[in-house]
Amino acid sequence: MQTKKENLINKIVKKDFNNELETILEHKKFEENVKSTLLSILYKIETAYKDIQIVKPDTLTKEEYIQKFIWIIQQHCSSIKIVRMNSESSNIPPNATFFIDKQKKLIECYPIERKILYAISKMGKKERIIKSNYFLIDTALSDFLNIGNSLDFVEPLRDFNGYSWTTLFTEIESTTHNLIYQNLRMLVGNKFLNNWIYHKETLIDYYSLFIETLSNRYGKKQSEKLIETLIIIAILLELKFSPEKIKIYKQDKKRIEEELISMQDKQKYTETITKEKTQLAKEIKEFDKILSNKDLLQNEYIKRNEKLPLDKKIFSMRVLSDIMIREREELYKKLQNLNDNLNPKNFITHKKDLEKQYKYLSILDIEDIDKEINDNVIKFQKIFLKCFSMQIDEQISKQDILSLIYQMRYYIQLPVTREKQIFEIIPEKLIKPIIQKLLSKAENEKVIQKITKDDEILYNIWKYIFKLRAIKLEDLAIKITKDKQQQYFLQIFDEDLFEEKVPMKELQGEIDLKLNKKIKIFE
Repeated sequence: MQTKKENLINKIVKKDFNNELETILEHKKFEENVKSTLLSILYKIETAYKDIQIVKPDTLTKEEYIQKFIWIIQQHCSSIKIVRMNSESSNIPPNATFFIDKQKKLIECYPIERKILYAISKMGKKERIIKSNYFLIDTALSDFLNIGNSLDFVEPLRDFNGYSWTTLFTEIESTTHNLIYQNLRMLVGNKFLNNWIYHKETLIDYYSLFIETLSNRYGKKQSEKLIETLIIIAILLELKFSPEKIKIYKQDKKRIEEELISMQDKQKYTETITKEKTQLAKEIKEFDKILSNKDLLQNEYIKRNEKLPLDKKIFSMRVLSDIMIREREELYKKLQNLNDNLNPKNFITHKKDLEKQYKYLSILDIEDIDKEINDNVIKFQKIFLKCFSMQIDEQISKQDILSLIYQMRYYIQLPVTREKQIFEIIPEKLIKPIIQKLLSKAENEKVIQKITKDDEILYNIWKYIFKLRAIKLEDLAIKITKDKQQQYFLQIFDEDLFEEKVPMKELQGEIDLKLNKKIKIFE
């Protein structure tokens, strides 16, 4: 129970966040309905956040979350407009609920708080969080992680109201992005993913660090399987949700195929690379010429904007200069890569990289993308469960084991599709031994009560507990009853209030559990 001093501190913190946001909004030219909506979102998050920290132990603290929410509004939102549904004057595309322009720091959204929060989350991220030298992975995996993180960011408002934990699957924009992102969070940690997505340390190669972290924790074999499946899923999702990229990928595939063919004749390949180097050097020189001349830069500004649609126009010459500097850097990297490729020591390595890229691009030939996504998601879950099992082996503290119990309960309830959750999709034979291992360790370390000697009975009881959406598991108690027909029932109590009664068809004959006795499940 909190002391009076702690309660007072919490009230002060809550007041400070509200005042901080109000102060920022005073300097924003937002309409009053926008300001009141943002304050309403803040209030609901503050009210509900204590529950998500229990249900999902490895998440941002309330202070970290709210500071990020306020920071994005302050730094990345110059204009937020709430528009009527199907408004003709809106920039919101058909079949969408919001429109964002990161360059202009603009959000237009229908009056749905969850969607407004989702749009705000997207504004605070960089488009690319993986270095460009990871061909295809840099775009597909960047998009995947950004979407997954935005879905994660909306969860406190979407699924918690201060009283209950309820997930409406249809309110999750992409259950696949959400599921795989939560898998990764449980494997490498929430802090790692947030540092990666919001990172400021440009010198750190987070993708390489991600591979190293997985390998150190779960072994090279499992990490390689996991990463390859993750990349395939990310590319498939890119094709599904961004079909306009298919044309670009097909061009890449053709280019790589031609380069692999040309590499069979090393002399011809060297000549081709030399020509490309000359062309790149020429283009870099042209960039330098424009960037160093104000008149030429202005001409380039006019020329580019003439070709761009209204929502894509370049805001100023300063913005154009930043864009061109980045484009020049990309050209220079390509030039360096070509120089490296001409090095005999790098030739074989480069050829293997191209073959790997071509393999990924062969995904374009798949006819049924949805089926392929589903198959790879199931494959990913099998690898994930093996890694989760390794986590159980390593944890020894009571707090860590308790955290894993909550993580397993959270995992089991994750939606795989808009209709079904993990426990309805993944075969029980894959999950059961992991739950039994976790329960055995929890009993040995006196985290949970040893209520029975029968591992099968214990598993069947916890199978129902893991499907329960009570916020705090430590408050639960159980009671086994039997009716006149000798049918067993499991009653689950939450803080002495009846929560649920389910038939235990798995139980037959005599059991080593006292009937009609309420038992606390945690020590």
